[in-house]
Amino acid sequence: MRYLDQKTFAALSSEKFSNRKPYPWVDIVHPFTDQGFAELRRTLPDISQFEKMVGVKRGYGQKSHDRAILHYHPSLQLSGPWREFIAELHDDFYQSFIRRMFHLSADEKFILTLEWYYAWAGCSVSPHCDAKRKLGTQIFYFNTEEDWDLNWSGNILILDDKGRFKAHSAPGFEQLDVAASLPARDNRSLLFQRTEHSWHGVQPLGCPPGVLRKLFIITINLPTLQVWWRRVRGKDPDGYPLRGFEQQPARPAASPAA
Repeated sequence: MRYLDQKTFAALSSEKFSNRKPYPWVDIVHPFTDQGFAELRRTLPDISQFEKMVGVKRGYGQKSHDRAILHYHPSLQLSGPWREFIAELHDDFYQSFIRRMFHLSADEKFILTLEWYYAWAGCSVSPHCDAKRKLGTQIFYFNTEEDWDLNWSGNILILDDKGRFKAHSAPGFEQLDVAASLPARDNRSLLFQRTEHSWHGVQPLGCPPGVLRKLFIITINLPTLQVWWRRVRGKDPDGYPLRGFEQQPARPAASPAA
């Protein structure tokens, strides 16, 4: 079966995306088929496979982004639906979608890296712009109204600095305008392009103990010098080892703008 709703993706306008303010972003409704969403949600990886990242130092005075992370690698033990979906992300349809939305020619290369993020009460994502190696990011949400109350926070905030802050800085939420607040649940997805002012974040979660906010994140990486140097040292664009995942936990070096 196919998981992405191709009609939804085909209907998205690359021009509207590129011209969106304060930076290119689009809130995608129904990115998955109903059956595809149900199967992926049912077979999400268990948090026991994840590594908790709490209090990890970030650069420029930014607060830590506490969460549990599972970084994809080919030998990772996954359910059948997730293996099929990841294969779909590397086929012609999704690859062509990325090229169309980001106005990439057939000769321009990019590398996808994939991660699951789970977060619990008190976790937050301080305002930040992503690293320059990232062309863009797509975030898929796997909570629904059955297990996530919108009063618990968790919305992804599209933030506008009015051009006042450098990407390598640490403004607080109170210093930025909220251009959009996107509920992170119910078969929706956010696609955005990284710029020098693509600020985004998530306020502290207020969910009950034992409840998790669940995301799957695709990063579209450019083959920059940083990416090339990491590859020379046997790492992927996010800094995770390309070999030896079974022998050692996958932990990236602390990044100023991960």
